[in-house]
Amino acid sequence: MVDVPELVAQAREGRPRAVARLISLVEGASPQLREVMAALAPLAGNAYVVGLTGSPGVGKSTSTSALVTAYRRAGKRVGVLAVDPSSPFSGGALLGDRVRMSEHASDPGVYIRSMATRGHLGGLAWAAPQAIRVLDAAGCEVILVETVGVGQSEVEIASQADTSVVLLAPGMGDGIQAAKAGILEIGDLYVVNKADRDGADATARELNHMLGLGESRGPGDWRPPIVKTVAARGEGIDEVVEALEKHHAWMAEHGVLAERRRARAAREVETIAVTALRERIGSLHGDRRLDTLAQRIVDGELDPYAAADELVAGLTGA
Repeated sequence: MVDVPELVAQAREGRPRAVARLISLVEGASPQLREVMAALAPLAGNAYVVGLTGSPGVGKSTSTSALVTAYRRAGKRVGVLAVDPSSPFSGGALLGDRVRMSEHASDPGVYIRSMATRGHLGGLAWAAPQAIRVLDAAGCEVILVETVGVGQSEVEIASQADTSVVLLAPGMGDGIQAAKAGILEIGDLYVVNKADRDGADATARELNHMLGLGESRGPGDWRPPIVKTVAARGEGIDEVVEALEKHHAWMAEHGVLAERRRARAAREVETIAVTALRERIGSLHGDRRLDTLAQRIVDGELDPYAAADELVAGLTGA
């Protein structure tokens, strides 16, 4: 058994091994997970969570690393949650993002963690919300969440981040992919990376046109800016940080930040509740109640929906 209060205290002091242990408890769905979350709850809620998404090859890891450099230059403690695809054999992550961000590995003001999706769709790991809370409680002022990079199923980041950054690159057909993926609805900031390549201006114009077509904003509403960068050389990164800070300030002023965080907490509670209910239903195989309901369906006494209502009522006491 882990001494959770001591572990949390060490994490608050910025000890990387304590933070790593807490996230491992989260990922492993430890029996002490409830105790961990209870200890972290009053300590979290201060970090600015920025999500970065986009197709493979647009430079998400390089851009994330450049943003870490910029925020560290400003004196902020930074946490990075890099979600990698799972190995179909071991279930683990490749950890490629940590390799690409190795320049920050020795910086005590930066914590980098790779997480495996473990089959979870949407570009994030299922444990991402709790891992974000760990980094928040550990004193990270900015948390950068980099999605797995699977193309058209990454919109979940919008439900986990305060600000969602969508990265594109010229010559990759990203404009069409963005329209197909619903990316135009989730982006608070668009970054055309690798802007030193041919077609960068055309990509930015195409994106601006598509954003205009889908626009239904009123006076004072946020209009996502488009920033061109060459992340490998650090070009344009200061402009990205400036745009992020403007969006953060706009959200705080208009009550959007508080609303997004309430919605995020509500989704987390719903997910935990549904997961618990699914586990209880999963344990019913061979249970007499389920067999009885199934027989009543076969006999024509009940339809499946009415049977499901009875089962849920029995499980929840409703």
